[in-house]
Amino acid sequence: MGRLRRAASARPDALPETPDRWARVRDVVAVVLLAVTAVLTAWSGFESSKWGGEMSIAFSRASTARIEAARYADDANAARDVDLQTFSLWLEAYAQDDTQLLEFVESRFTPHFAEAFDLWIAERPLQNPDAAPSPFALEEYVPPGEAEAAAADERADGLFDEALRNNQRGDDYTLLTVLFALVLFFAAIAERPRAPGTRWALLIGAGTLAVAGIVLLAMFPKII
Repeated sequence: MGRLRRAASARPDALPETPDRWARVRDVVAVVLLAVTAVLTAWSGFESSKWGGEMSIAFSRASTARIEAARYADDANAARDVDLQTFSLWLEAYAQDDTQLLEFVESRFTPHFAEAFDLWIAERPLQNPDAAPSPFALEEYVPPGEAEAAAADERADGLFDEALRNNQRGDDYTLLTVLFALVLFFAAIAERPRAPGTRWALLIGAGTLAVAGIVLLAMFPKII
């Protein structure tokens, strides 16, 4: 009986402890999630910063294009004012039937106005009610700087739209950084609960968010 008692009391100590293989797997998964997500978080922050810089550059270029458009528009307005004054003088000479003054004024027409003026005269405005009211109403009248101003305005609009797109891309990467931060949070607290099921649930949730973030990261445009 003494031997049996000694054998029974010694048996629990003699049994080897069973390793929790699932706990080790869980630890490995948590470590991998933390490591990969940390790298992806840093990458998302880098991309957000780069797109923010591209946004600033595009806004600056758009402002430069606006200033250029305004300068060309001023040149066009100044040229139009000169043509208006010259045409007014021509109308006075025509009304007074002053041939010498008419020839003098016509010789002072700017090239772009002279082209439109000749087309307007060819329409016979005094006899033709469908003729343009003045040379300035013709499409052929284009003062210097007007086309350049329109092109600069169009370029500024494109750059402004590009800046807004870059801003949205930077915001997308910022939200992606928040998503990866949630992955880090859930993976870090996965070992806190005592119940294994709760731990696995937290890891699975973290992994799901990580996969979603990786898919979005692959879809987003990148600056390297």
